[in-house]
Amino acid sequence: MKLDTLYSDLTIKTGAKMALVVLDGLGDLATKAQGEVTPLEAAKTPNLDALVAEGCAQGRMIPVAPGITPGSGPGHLALFGYDPLEFQVGRGVIEALGLGFSLKAGDVAIRANFCTLNAEGIVTDRRAGRIPTETCQRLCALLASKIKKLGTTEVHIVPGKEHRFVIVLRGAGLEGPLTDTDPNREGLPISTAQPTDPKSAKQKKVAKLIADLYKTALPLLAKEKAANGFLLRGIAHQPDIPTFEERYQLKAACLAVYPMYKGLAQLVGMTKIEGPTTIKEQFERYAAEYGNYDFFFIHFKYTDKYGEDGNFEAKKQAIEEFDAALPILLGKRPDVLAITGDHSTPCVVKGHSWHPQPVLLHSKFSGSDKLDRFTETGANLGSLGVFEAKYLIRLMQANARMFDKFGA
Repeated sequence: MKLDTLYSDLTIKTGAKMALVVLDGLGDLATKAQGEVTPLEAAKTPNLDALVAEGCAQGRMIPVAPGITPGSGPGHLALFGYDPLEFQVGRGVIEALGLGFSLKAGDVAIRANFCTLNAEGIVTDRRAGRIPTETCQRLCALLASKIKKLGTTEVHIVPGKEHRFVIVLRGAGLEGPLTDTDPNREGLPISTAQPTDPKSAKQKKVAKLIADLYKTALPLLAKEKAANGFLLRGIAHQPDIPTFEERYQLKAACLAVYPMYKGLAQLVGMTKIEGPTTIKEQFERYAAEYGNYDFFFIHFKYTDKYGEDGNFEAKKQAIEEFDAALPILLGKRPDVLAITGDHSTPCVVKGHSWHPQPVLLHSKFSGSDKLDRFTETGANLGSLGVFEAKYLIRLMQANARMFDKFGA
């Protein structure tokens, strides 16, 4: 029997309320350059501290497998209880859904970043200095007005936030996934998108379309100072995936600001709640919607953003901003509350890493690890130990008393 089948067979609806609060990229490393503390340890978090004092369990989670650095897609799918090795989803699909683009069967969706190129075509800034969203919208409108089709294939260009946008290719005979054109660091030229299956004629067609797209689009951006190029990631089509409610018998809602995380939630059938733009507003909307859903996914981006920038102080301040808003959520406390990250984004790495992220689990039945604070150091000592992130939702269900006894 598959483990998922066993969990489904044991599931009991209890009416419990659950909240999964994700501080993106929360985990970090204590280095000498940072005073041997992490941003989470350095931050003043009186409200988290009070929650820990009430009693909770802590631990560390492996997003995919030991030593593997996850993207945001696998990191979040694991938190939603989907094995990221079994359910592989292209980032472009997630981003397109998050921006409200309705994908059709056969569409190939691509997550794109404007970037800065020098005269030799070398990438000097992978994020184009994080251009304002208004600039992104202007450039996407320019490209969309000039590139409506490549041959018989429709091209849809949809702006996102800051330097991010989405490209959707719609036509016959298309399929992903393909390799990224993002070289993943500055100092290299734009890579060439390649089929992951060299025998796939559909993937070869998409590779040719992407090459043609660059030939057409780059001259249109040539006069831009910052955003004179673009990088492509997550070139893929939408997979077949069971919904969150089918798997867990929980009606779920998403409160996220950035399109990608809305897309991840939509991919598994969560309801996107639009409107809030700050963590305070997200918690306020959670309280207002409390009676309408069983499960809430609440996403906070800025811990990851500042970790990628290598900005220790800003990441610490983002955690403090989150903590200041936390009493709003605790005022309408769920029966089970998990606070964690989808992965670690250490400031010293300036990117995602393989290090297990800390997790806090609070419920009437979580017990107390008798720790003073929620930190990486404390999580190392917690009763949850180190476990795969795909089991977090199952632990939340167990704390909600949603599983019948197994066996006699």
